Amino acid sequence: MPRRLQSKGCCTYCGHEATKSGMSKHLAACPQRQAIIEEANGKNGVSETLFHLQAKDNHGGNYWLDLEMRGNSSLSALDHYLRAIWLECCGHLSQFSIMGAYDEEIAQTRKAKAVFPVSESLLHIYDFGTTSETLIEVVGTREGKPTTTHPIALMARNRMPETKCIECGKPAAWLCKECVSEHDVWGVLCDEHAETHPHRNYGEPVQLVNSPRMGMCGYAGPAEPPY
Repeated sequence: MPRRLQSKGCCTYCGHEATKSGMSKHLAACPQRQAIIEEANGKNGVSETLFHLQAKDNHGGNYWLDLEMRGNSSLSALDHYLRAIWLECCGHLSQFSIMGAYDEEIAQTRKAKAVFPVSESLLHIYDFGTTSETLIEVVGTREGKPTTTHPIALMARNRMPETKCIECGKPAAWLCKECVSEHDVWGVLCDEHAETHPHRNYGEPVQLVNSPRMGMCGYAGPAEPPY
């Protein structure tokens, strides 16, 4: 997959657009997010440590997510989230490890509050054949009540990277998996050329979705948050 210019993303609270580094700064000050936090803190319940995590494709980094994870939730919840929004195709194995040390696997039963104070960056590995690697870094923490009943809240994500059709240069919406697998070409196509493209050994072109696993194994989306 070719590297692209740094992508921008969108805040889920207010719609503000920023780059990956700029989004972290925005979320720390976003008035709409602060209002939601204040509302949550005013409700009954127990406070806990919440971690601001940034997850990014470890090869290029143009796909990224800003997440808030509850400290009492286990890494299995994060694995489930990454699979649902980015990775799941054929039920492959996955693991978390300390960055740069595949052998140092971290059990997915461990809670975030026990893992992230010790290691502020983890590597998530999905599929040990056609591997997808996601780097997870701690951007910040807060003490308070979660803004959702779920283990993880999506705070921001990159916008779909813009690509141009390899045939005509118009905006692309489809990917030829045969181009990727057999010809080492990022074979993105517009609507017109997706219909006339001759490669069919891997089936019809698949629609582009906002995921770093596009073109890998049997992945075809949908690249939507699970909740």
